Amino acid sequence: MSKTVFAALLLAATAGFARAEPPKPLLWKVSDADNSIYLLGSFHLLKASDYPLADSTYAALEDAERVVFELAPAEMNDPALGQKMGAAALRSDGRTLQQSLPEATWNQLSAYTARRNIPIANFQRYEAWFISLMVGVTEMQAIGLDPALGLDKHFAQRAVDAGKPVAGLETGDQQIALFDGMDEKEQLQSLQDTLSEVASIEAEIGKMHALWRAGDGDALFAATGAQMEAEYPALYQRINVGRNRAWMPRLSGMLDDSASDDTLVVVGAMHLLGEDGVVAMLRAKGYTVERL
Repeated sequence: MSKTVFAALLLAATAGFARAEPPKPLLWKVSDADNSIYLLGSFHLLKASDYPLADSTYAALEDAERVVFELAPAEMNDPALGQKMGAAALRSDGRTLQQSLPEATWNQLSAYTARRNIPIANFQRYEAWFISLMVGVTEMQAIGLDPALGLDKHFAQRAVDAGKPVAGLETGDQQIALFDGMDEKEQLQSLQDTLSEVASIEAEIGKMHALWRAGDGDALFAATGAQMEAEYPALYQRINVGRNRAWMPRLSGMLDDSASDDTLVVVGAMHLLGEDGVVAMLRAKGYTVERL
């Protein structure tokens, strides 16, 4: 998967340098007559130097009576989720990965695994989308990113420690299906892009991280969501637009059905940005929207 699309999917980032000032959050407050929801854009892998976050994010957590994530914290932290993803990625067509790839792509993957001291035989049973993710995660971890430090996990732990009710907007099975639903052409394109751009992942993610730290939602979306839409239009509709629309009844219900409870919603930053983003969708429904 291209470095741009992989970053958009994971919404991960790396700084590379410690900074004294906390990042400006992608944080909005959406209100109706009697209550509010806070929308906070998450990056799922970060460094220790990204913390502490801005005071406004912790104030939103303190004000909220409940916290909602893409996945409920219990499932987010369950090792079985990764096992289920691996099981879903197992090939069922009777071919090996090598047999399903053009010779040039297989040779490129062979060179990559040799450089990283990964036995390529470990990949033979899996579909190409899973290998794309594995290569991307391996490279991000190599430059110091840690999923345990992701913004969503940070707030999940704080919410649980504070005794606040927590929930998820979707399930792990639904998220896995988004990747497993990629057709063979998309999978091949994603793997070829990822292998071709391994050397520049660090610089690209560093750029996206800087935009996230600056709170520049427009530029961040242009570098992630807009490029995903251009390169992988069907995947963009499934990964971003379709999920945003599926979440809208839940988000509207938090405003319409609750007398006074406020909710903090922590989701991948791309879901909040652009014309297809949740912020724009809620604004279009007539709610009061304020960037914090």
